[in-house]
Amino acid sequence: MAGEVEMAARPSRYAWLVLGLLCFVYVLNFLDRQLLSILAKPIQDELHITDGQLGRLGGLYFALFYCILGVPVAWLADRGNRVRVLTIACALWSAATIACGVSVNYGQLAAARMSVGIGEAGGVPPSYSVISDYFPPHRRGLALGLFNLGPPLGQALGVAFGAKIAAAYDWRLAFILLGAAGLIAAAAVWAFVREPKRGATDLPRQVVQDGEVPTFGSTLKLFSTRPTLTLVSLAAGATQFVTYATLGFTTLFLMREKGMTLDQIAIWYALVLAIGVSAGIYLSARLIDRHAAAQPEIYGTMPGYALLLAVPFFVGFVWAPNWPLAMACLIGPTFLNYFYLTPAVALVQNAVAPRQRTLAGAVLLLIMNLIGLGLGPTWLGAASDWFKASNPGHSLQLAFYTLVPFYFIAIALHFALARALKRERILNPTE
Repeated sequence: MAGEVEMAARPSRYAWLVLGLLCFVYVLNFLDRQLLSILAKPIQDELHITDGQLGRLGGLYFALFYCILGVPVAWLADRGNRVRVLTIACALWSAATIACGVSVNYGQLAAARMSVGIGEAGGVPPSYSVISDYFPPHRRGLALGLFNLGPPLGQALGVAFGAKIAAAYDWRLAFILLGAAGLIAAAAVWAFVREPKRGATDLPRQVVQDGEVPTFGSTLKLFSTRPTLTLVSLAAGATQFVTYATLGFTTLFLMREKGMTLDQIAIWYALVLAIGVSAGIYLSARLIDRHAAAQPEIYGTMPGYALLLAVPFFVGFVWAPNWPLAMACLIGPTFLNYFYLTPAVALVQNAVAPRQRTLAGAVLLLIMNLIGLGLGPTWLGAASDWFKASNPGHSLQLAFYTLVPFYFIAIALHFALARALKRERILNPTE
């Protein structure tokens, strides 16, 4: 037992190496996912697709496969080799990204985007589980927070390199090059990441016996019957409704209604994403590790207050009459909107047994991504098409304003989560 406690006390250097490689794969995962929104303007110009069609490509069509297939993939990973599942998934979504680059019409692009969703379904849940078995509970918030830097880094690199490549050459080349990089990353995971023992960094009393294999039904029941898990999923989903809708159309909005060029976006928008989102995720992770043991309600209060502070900055971004002012205002929500992610993931990973972590992570992603990723961009694209009849020059601006009520829904759900955690006090991440 002393050996296990010592192992749980200090992550090894190899654990940090694994974390770095998995984070790099996550960067590519999110980069490939967001490339469509980054290159929306040249894609629209060539393929002649509407905002509503674009919203469904980046939202509903992608999310249906990404979310639903995440559950059986997680079930498989909880019973088999998680590293192998991640490797195959990375290779699949990277090949599908290349297919996006060679699509010649809307139907082909939609099929390729669905295939990206199929592959990416096997990316995040196995990674959450592997990281949780390399890092003990008291360092898990930081480790998952660093892993969750994948989305902002992927967004920023996608904007920087995707926009630059598209401006200098062609939008298709961006998809092809980034897909090829993903195939190389899949080979690196296969070669260098070892499958860890389940529960390796947990104390003996936290580890489920081998015979106790959770099912999807029992995990889903856990989420539906435990108020904190229900609320954290819905709160994260409501937040992602705003964040994914914003991500899906910000580049198009800045180019169409604020007058930015692809070269300007590749510099300024990339910097805002890289610094703002990364800082928000990192700071929230450190605060969780420092305060959640004594104040478990911080899992809800911290993102709730952050989102409340973000609202006036978001309204300023949408209203701004020029792109420099819009970019200055965008720093606020870019930083504050992401205080929810690491608390949500850490809460769920700490709330369930080691053998259930991949499946629990998949259920969390299923709920919050069906709401956020599936409906957010779809809503915003449809709203823009609706406003276009009466306000063709500012349809996206009006559509962005419709996201403000969803901010307040997310805020209310996070404060409800905080109250539930304060009552139950079911988690202590330092255990």
